[in-house]
Amino acid sequence: MKIEQIYTGCIAHAAYYIESNGEAAIFDPLREVQPYIDRAAKDNAKIKYVFLTHFHADFVSGHLDLAKQANAEIVYGPNAKPAYKIITASDGQTFEVGNYKVKVIHTPGHTMESTTYFLIDENGNEHGIITGDTLFIGDVGRPDLAQHVVADLTQDKLARLLYHSLREKIMPLSDNLIVYPNHGAGSACGKMMSKETTDTLGNQKKTNYALNPQMTEDEFVTAVLTGLTNPPGYFPANVLLNINGYESLDAILKKAKTPLNPKEFELVANETRALVLDTREASDFARGFIPNSINIGLNGNFAMWVGELVADIKQEILLVTEVGKEEESMIRLSRIGYDNTIGYLNGGIAAWKDAGFDLDAVVRVTAKQLEETINFDETLIFDVRKKSEFQSEHLVGAVNVPLNEINIHLELFPKDKRFILYCAGGIVQ
Repeated sequence: MKIEQIYTGCIAHAAYYIESNGEAAIFDPLREVQPYIDRAAKDNAKIKYVFLTHFHADFVSGHLDLAKQANAEIVYGPNAKPAYKIITASDGQTFEVGNYKVKVIHTPGHTMESTTYFLIDENGNEHGIITGDTLFIGDVGRPDLAQHVVADLTQDKLARLLYHSLREKIMPLSDNLIVYPNHGAGSACGKMMSKETTDTLGNQKKTNYALNPQMTEDEFVTAVLTGLTNPPGYFPANVLLNINGYESLDAILKKAKTPLNPKEFELVANETRALVLDTREASDFARGFIPNSINIGLNGNFAMWVGELVADIKQEILLVTEVGKEEESMIRLSRIGYDNTIGYLNGGIAAWKDAGFDLDAVVRVTAKQLEETINFDETLIFDVRKKSEFQSEHLVGAVNVPLNEINIHLELFPKDKRFILYCAGGIVQ
């Protein structure tokens, strides 16, 4: 069977492409859809369907733009009621893509509409299952996200639905099926995901804690709910965008691609409440940055930290990037629904410096320098790692303010004297 996993590491996301006899289908596409259109064109194939496993929380899906540009139909499973035209598939319904068959298996639990797609090849052989956030490699989807957008749901109810979906719909399937999940390690949609992005169902039955056949329903609920951290703040907003629809990415980029010289950039920054977001490497930012800007580097977990640190998804944003990284920064913001970029610094930080505008800097020190030069009795030291990391080990005298909570604890940071910040990887700015 011709199936390709299209994996995007920065948000640990997997979309899927299948093609048979000139027809193609895309499963769970990202916001930027041209790569999928190009992939189908390479096979001289028409995209017939855009399948969604559920209303995603961690990214804005590209299904609307893709369906419009490819003249394809959007398919969701049972219970999906978005504000746009779709095919709402019934449990057990089969769709044909060329000589392949795609069978709908309704697997509620992560969300109420969560659906697994069962793939059957041209010879009638069972090939695999595209599981969305129902089943990951080594984990299952967290059952607490839908409750944030649907008032009468509870995580306990969803966890129990997930238990039955796994045991009644997934575990009876053949061991040799390949599991194709929507996410891998690093995604906030689960808590114990493997770095592997595919596996056989048989191996998952042996190794995935959530598929233990001896586990009772109550034990399962306890296991999947224990240790869950609060989801990033942008998740509910992304779900609503995926349900209600959104502006096309082309329109978003047209607005965002506004080059501003340093004088124009400063004027717009002063006249609006726009956030100046610098997406360069942390080391480059530290050497010189626009006053009052924040740094979230593209090479880190960009989407997650934007969602954690920029509370308002509608926040207007002015970008400072490496030259040539402007569009990538805009697209990666829009992947998670931050669609209000209003311009970028043309020529990057070098243009700002050449124009004679002020720059701030941050002193970065090694662990050895810290030990040799800092008076620990007189210097405030802040540890911005997770509470669990801090509790495991930390510098004596350090105060723990997790980075994703820093905006609500700004009063702890002195304005009249210097202090030290440290994190797990040395990139916090």
